[in-house]
Amino acid sequence: KYLSISLAKAERLEELINEFLEIAKYNLSNVTLSCREINMTRLLEQLVYEFRPILDQKGLTCRLEAEDNLMLTCDADKLQRVFDNLLRNAVLYSYDKTQITITAAGNKETVTLQFANQGDPIPGEKLDRLFEQFYRLDAGRDTAGTGLGLAIAKQIVALHDGTVSAQSEEGRTVFTVTLPIR
Repeated sequence: KYLSISLAKAERLEELINEFLEIAKYNLSNVTLSCREINMTRLLEQLVYEFRPILDQKGLTCRLEAEDNLMLTCDADKLQRVFDNLLRNAVLYSYDKTQITITAAGNKETVTLQFANQGDPIPGEKLDRLFEQFYRLDAGRDTAGTGLGLAIAKQIVALHDGTVSAQSEEGRTVFTVTLPIR
């Protein structure tokens, strides 16, 4: 019993250390992007596929509404981190047996992605702080993260000259990422 508790605490500590190192890396001004043209639609399809076991645990479904072959020049690994974090939060805060929707569309200037879930609405004063380092929406939950994921996501999106925002009302929360076409 005590070994199991120790292992769980050690794993949590490792997760915290990794998050701290990640945030420190993005706080440095000399982080460079390794950009190449990618198929954003395929990247999102892969993300949804990888999350299927996690979605199944809560009886969730994930619908992807994306243009065919939506192309974007970006650092795919860093953006994968952003999308992973947004989908992970959507799963964490969704009501059981509901649907998460990811939409992706582009125009001549930008690509806009939205991650929407059904769950308790986030009050306005908390919504404004979601992207702050170490801010946790529900600090009392054991399953809540370190409060760094959305801060890192915001920094990665900013490195791409994009924006990320959140809206929440009437049981629906939507995170929107807008990235310029380069």
